[in-house]
Amino acid sequence: MYINIGGKLMDLTRPRVMGIINITDNSFYSGSRYTEDDAILSVASGMLEDGADILDIGGCSTRPGSEEVPETVEKARVCRATELIMRHFPGAVISVDTYRASVAEAAVTGSGAAIINDISGGVLDPEMFPLVIKLKVPYILMHMKGTPKTMQVDPRYDDVVADILSWFSKRLAPLREAGARDIILDPGFGFGKDAGHNFEMLRRFSEFRIAGMPLMAGLSRKAMIWRSLGITPEMALNGTSALNMTALMNGASILRVHDVREARQVVTLFEKMWPAGILFEHYS
Repeated sequence: MYINIGGKLMDLTRPRVMGIINITDNSFYSGSRYTEDDAILSVASGMLEDGADILDIGGCSTRPGSEEVPETVEKARVCRATELIMRHFPGAVISVDTYRASVAEAAVTGSGAAIINDISGGVLDPEMFPLVIKLKVPYILMHMKGTPKTMQVDPRYDDVVADILSWFSKRLAPLREAGARDIILDPGFGFGKDAGHNFEMLRRFSEFRIAGMPLMAGLSRKAMIWRSLGITPEMALNGTSALNMTALMNGASILRVHDVREARQVVTLFEKMWPAGILFEHYS
């Protein structure tokens, strides 16, 4: 299972680590906020040294209850950071974390981003799917119920895994019909799900592989961890590592994390148990 990134193939039968770099001042985890050039370069350098395969750049917080930032502000933040990183680390693979097609297009065509990571799965901007088809770049399609502002207001499902799989099927149809490839699915931990939904999704994560596409797990320091443990996001690294291993054991191809070094250690230990490709074959 490979994805094509600018003409180079990334093998997703081996787990990959995506490092989170938020160019915001209000993301839910204070340790992931970077607004100054020196800080952006420092965190990017550290993540790459620690083994990040992808850097995910976001310019608009999507934590529960968050308000939208103006499109021009988000675009300026993302493009500035992407250009800065690519200038200093030209071999880096950058994903743009946005649900706005105009931001994604600017980051990919003008700044050097190579992947689009869309928390809304194309729902919040009808121009996103046509853009993905036009640009022919890898696309991370995530499930979210509602919007960041409303998603945690009493979310309900008949069967959270079955309902999300049905949603994936409907969202994937127009992309597949148009010939889009290199699609990665993210069930969206914490995006319109309560703790019970999140833990059920993780227990049954392998069921999402029925869609036949790589899976991403974004569990890093989320409320399902720190609220369950009675701690804060800043104290949730150990719990994150535990759940990341669970996600890998259930077929995750990409871990999206704030802490790349620790995630890479989880992957290393995982691969001692499951050498490259064996778990993928098990779930195929």
